[in-house]
Amino acid sequence: MKFKLPAFLENIESPVEGEVALRKFAANPLAFGGDLDLFSAGADGARSENAPENSAIVVGIDEVGRGPLAGPVVACAAVLQSPDALLTLNDSKKLSRPKREAMFDAVKDACACYAIASASVEEIDEMNILEADFLAMRRALQALGFPGLNEFAPEIPIEVKGSFASLTTNHQPLTTLIAVDGNLKIRGVPAEKQMPIVKGDGRIASISAASILAKVFRDRYMDKLEETYPGYGFDKHAGYGTKSHLDAIRRLGFTPAHRKSFHPKSL
Repeated sequence: MKFKLPAFLENIESPVEGEVALRKFAANPLAFGGDLDLFSAGADGARSENAPENSAIVVGIDEVGRGPLAGPVVACAAVLQSPDALLTLNDSKKLSRPKREAMFDAVKDACACYAIASASVEEIDEMNILEADFLAMRRALQALGFPGLNEFAPEIPIEVKGSFASLTTNHQPLTTLIAVDGNLKIRGVPAEKQMPIVKGDGRIASISAASILAKVFRDRYMDKLEETYPGYGFDKHAGYGTKSHLDAIRRLGFTPAHRKSFHPKSL
C-alpha cells in the first residue's frame, strides 16, 4: 500500500520545520486528527493527550543504492539531538559529494543515535531490491535497539552510535515514530509505528541526516570496491549504469560485486 504525504506536512518549507512538526505529532497525534493509540508509550499503553514534545522521538530512515548495477543497498536510521541540531541538513541528492563528505562528521555529531546497515548483492539477487531495502532498514533499527527484530548480521559491519535506550527520560520509554522516506512502510516493522514521508529527505531533518550518512557510507564502500576491482570506475559512478560503467563491463566482464538480477539488456 502506497501512502500520501500527511496533510500537516504539505506546506513545510525546510527539514527543520518538518522535524518540529513531526515531533509534535508523535507527542500528541490527537492535535493533528490522528489516533492517539497508534503511538502509545509505556507499559500499559496509556498516554496523556497533552504529552510534552520531549516524550517522543522521530527516527528518520532512508536508503541509498536501489538503482545501481553493483554494490550493496545501504540504509540509515537516525535520531537528531534536536530539530535544529544541524541547519544545513538537506536531501543528500541535492548536495555534491564534496559537500556530503564535509558534512559527514557534523551529521554524526548532530545525531543522538544512528545506525548504518546494508543488504548485500547476494541478498538483493535472492529477495529483490525492495525486500533488500527493508532488510537493511530493519538491521539499522535493530542495531539501535528497536524491539521485536531478529535479523542476522550483514556482510558489511554495521556502524552504530548510541541506542534508543540511551534516550529514555526518568526511566520511562519514549514514543517512537519511524519516519520513512518514500511512500511505503517497512515490511516486518509494526505499521502503527511508521509514517512514510514522500520526498522526506528534503522535508524531515532526521531523514535528511539518514540520507547523508547512508550516501557517504556507501560511496566510501564503492571507493574500496574500485581498489578491489580496478578499471570499473566504482569510485566515480558508485555502481550506477553510466556509459563508462557499461563500457567497462563489456571490456572486463562482470565482477562478484555486480548484481546478477540487474544486468541491462544492452549487455
